[in-house]
Amino acid sequence: MRETFTPIAKITTITLIAVASVRQWHISQLDVKNAFLNGDLQEEVYIAPPPGVSHDSGYVCKLKKALYGLKQAPRAWFEKFSVVISSLWFVSSSHDSAFFIKSISAGRIILYLYVDDMIITSYDIDGISVLKTKLARYFEMKDLGSLWYFLGIEVAYSPRGYLLSQSKYVADILEQARLIDHKIVDTLIEVNARYSSSNGLPLTDPTLYFTIIGSLIYLTITHSDITYVIHVVSQFVASPTTVH
Repeated sequence: MRETFTPIAKITTITLIAVASVRQWHISQLDVKNAFLNGDLQEEVYIAPPPGVSHDSGYVCKLKKALYGLKQAPRAWFEKFSVVISSLWFVSSSHDSAFFIKSISAGRIILYLYVDDMIITSYDIDGISVLKTKLARYFEMKDLGSLWYFLGIEVAYSPRGYLLSQSKYVADILEQARLIDHKIVDTLIEVNARYSSSNGLPLTDPTLYFTIIGSLIYLTITHSDITYVIHVVSQFVASPTTVH
């Protein structure tokens, strides 16, 4: 599996923030502590007894709950959360299963879950508070207050709406690419230029190339001006060269 610099959020996240901005809704953020440990296993899973646990030779332990590192853990956690949120009258979107909506007299409450992070938005601030209280009965969570940073995107509120920035994310990319101490130079790219997969010498270790390209694709969320260039260089992720 190719390493990417950061988890990639679905466009649903940006759409949610855009809707909240237009309607001037409040956005809250929460973090579920040890999320995967909440999952209930449907399969029988056995592990070797951990160090320090006395046991007879040949015996193993049967897991009752999911653990980090199990391939079933993410699915088990999401299924558990889906059951809980459905019991609170939320409905999953047909376009994105991690996008939950509840219709109330004051409008709607919308929740988006990404692994162990969730953002909640609504015109009804009291409704958001009640939802937080109910979720806390099932999961140990940390209330992070108003949304300010989510999956590499910094969020700030102004009277004109929400401002999105990826400045910290850009700084992390530059550090990863070892370009922190370099000067910025505009480099033009020919729109009609044709690039070939055979141009230049193959990279001995293309890992960094994969990482940077994946990171830059995510950066186009707030920097649409680099979309064309990223489209050009992403064509060669299968066999990048020194030219690419």
